[in-house]
Amino acid sequence: MKEFQFKINGTEYKTSVKELENGMTEVTVNGKAYQVEMEKKAAPAKAATPKAAPAAAPAAKAAAAPAGGFQVKSPLPGSVIKVVVSEGQAVKKGDTLLTLESMKMENVVAAECDGTVKQIAVSAGQNVMQDDLLIVLG
Repeated sequence: MKEFQFKINGTEYKTSVKELENGMTEVTVNGKAYQVEMEKKAAPAKAATPKAAPAAAPAAKAAAAPAGGFQVKSPLPGSVIKVVVSEGQAVKKGDTLLTLESMKMENVVAAECDGTVKQIAVSAGQNVMQDDLLIVLG
């Protein structure tokens, strides 16, 4: 179980979230429990503590961006902290594209496929909502 404390418009909330099971989880807000159905979305890559590398497996070739371009959308609402790529730059699957701040946590948005940055639709300091277009890879 994970516990969080936050304020919205001056009101303090204490929450806890139980582990996800079969798409359902229990979220408790200020002592009141809610059954929540979670929708599976691509999660942003997180900075992790280095661990021992598993045995090397044959590397699979990453899929290239589709002909019309791959739209990288915001996985959550937040504020763009920094964009680390530029238009025309080649990227590989897993490369960091930009960093978002949401609920005082930094979230790395990574490329989901190999490609070239065709368009950057946001800039540092800009607020975005979930599913807003961030970058187009081609």
